[in-house]
Amino acid sequence: MSDDFVLDTDDLKRRMDGAMANLRTEFASLRTGRASASMLEPVMVDAYGSMTPINQVGTVNVPEPRMVTINVWDKGLVGKVEKAIRESGLGINPQLNGTIIMLPIPELNEERRRELGKVAGQYAESARVSIRNVRRDGMDQIKKAKADGMSEDDQKFWEVEVQELTDTMIKSVDEALETKQAEIMQV
Repeated sequence: MSDDFVLDTDDLKRRMDGAMANLRTEFASLRTGRASASMLEPVMVDAYGSMTPINQVGTVNVPEPRMVTINVWDKGLVGKVEKAIRESGLGINPQLNGTIIMLPIPELNEERRRELGKVAGQYAESARVSIRNVRRDGMDQIKKAKADGMSEDDQKFWEVEVQELTDTMIKSVDEALETKQAEIMQV
């Protein structure tokens, strides 16, 4: 196995891209003072004995810039949807109108903006950790190949490849975090 070792960098990149995609999803769920249907994506409702995404129990609409409505299809789930929103940590107080739940989006005060900025930072750190775990996995594969007879030059080559990929992805996370924090702090 000495000279024919080829690290699957496409697999490592795909897994790191998965961490980035997850980060974007988490960022989309953070409020920025503007109503967005995506802010409800992480909210799960206990429906029919299993945790279900909110968009699978009702229609989510944004009729105006500071309002999100959810038209719940099953009257029996209205209370559960309301409870899930209250417990989600979004800081939104749902108002019931029959099977329609209205979510007025309040202006974000300075303190809440700072809190959301910290949450965004936590999401970004979680993505960095995921990326570093993929890097470690790649480095472990290289060490195993070295033990199986890979040359030191090949080992260095693959380690540099993995590190460059990691650095690129971490830079992407940092840029996404900067953009999101600027968006949150924007009044």
